[in-house]
Amino acid sequence: MAPTGPPTTDATRVLVVEDEPDIAAQIAHRLAAEGWLVEIAGDGHGGVAAARTFVPDVVVLDVMLPGLDGLEVCRRIQAEREVPVLMLTARDDETDILVGLGVGADDYMTKPFSMRELLARLKALLRRAERARRTAVEDSGDPGETPLTLGDLEIDRNQRRVRRGGTEAHLTPTEFDLLVCLAASPRTVFSREKLLAEVWDWADASGTRTVDSHVKALRRKLGADLVRTVHGVGYALEPTEDAAEGR
Repeated sequence: MAPTGPPTTDATRVLVVEDEPDIAAQIAHRLAAEGWLVEIAGDGHGGVAAARTFVPDVVVLDVMLPGLDGLEVCRRIQAEREVPVLMLTARDDETDILVGLGVGADDYMTKPFSMRELLARLKALLRRAERARRTAVEDSGDPGETPLTLGDLEIDRNQRRVRRGGTEAHLTPTEFDLLVCLAASPRTVFSREKLLAEVWDWADASGTRTVDSHVKALRRKLGADLVRTVHGVGYALEPTEDAAEGR
């Protein structure tokens, strides 16, 4: 499908990979109303090819697709070029969500969803991607901030790399931003609403399960003991002080 929307070269470009024509058309119509350019692919192979030729600023990607499933599409897209991905799933299955986040997705929504919330989440992803791009440009040629060390956890904010116990962990951009937010004030409890505002740029309190899923992804990659749950409130980073001394 040809891009939908005003023919402006600097418009935000969104790739929608969705095999349900009605849903794809509704998304395209809503995003085109924002002045964005939208390309639709109806299967996994088409999504990978469109990401290569259309060069989107953000991708809306269904998990269940013919040809290649959304997880493999996300993996292949991210292998070629890092781009924010919001995954759509028909099942509110935590395993599917965690796997999606593990292959490079930045966020997810469960069907059915409101177009208003979809737009808000895409705008938040784009703001964060632009912030990261500006930071990378500003830091080029500048030593910038020194790596942050908390016990056996090392966070290099300039290179956006993380090690625990000397072993590097590959984090998605969202996971890295979440970790940095928690690490900026270790042992301080952050509410889910605070994390949504700081990391996701969401003004409202919806989507708190998104925070929970990303925290679980962090624990899977860095250890279950790193982030403490404060029931009914939120999360706190708990560095292992004696781990660094024992090395």
